[in-house]
Amino acid sequence: MSNLTVANRYADALFQVAKEQKTLEQVNDELQLLKTVIESTPEFIQFLVHPKITLEKKRVFIQESFGGALSEASLHTIYLLIERKRTDILVPLINKFKELSYEAQDKAEAIVYSVKPLEASEQAHIVKLFAKKAGKKHLEVKNVVDPELVGGIKIRIGDRIYDGSVKAQLDRMQRQLIAGTR
Repeated sequence: MSNLTVANRYADALFQVAKEQKTLEQVNDELQLLKTVIESTPEFIQFLVHPKITLEKKRVFIQESFGGALSEASLHTIYLLIERKRTDILVPLINKFKELSYEAQDKAEAIVYSVKPLEASEQAHIVKLFAKKAGKKHLEVKNVVDPELVGGIKIRIGDRIYDGSVKAQLDRMQRQLIAGTR
């Protein structure tokens, strides 16, 4: 069985538990915190997979590091992955859980690329306009500053991209000029 399939099964199980306990948003936030730690600290996973470190030391490390920040369901899932030597699927599990959680909450993530950081009012306006286009009740905006856009914004919601940047318009004009059309 592939790692992605296994990660999806664990994510689905955790999703069912969080849904029953009505803690979807909380568990998702906890898992995003854990993902940030994993991505910024490679030593974290190295510690968890090290064969000479006992399971008990790994459990204590997780408890001391995240005990107050993680719910019981999240902690037990991590403990289970450590015991079964499956910590390599933590990030795919977190990604799948986020996908399931957002779907259940009729929510989507919008990655907004702009030349400068967006203000809260601009983000709220984007949410209002693009939530309807995406067919969701709410969008969670993640702003990425990209000076190469020259101006305007580019929005990615799932597999859809709405590109209203000056760079995209210049690229289109360049293709038209090369093709000889107007």
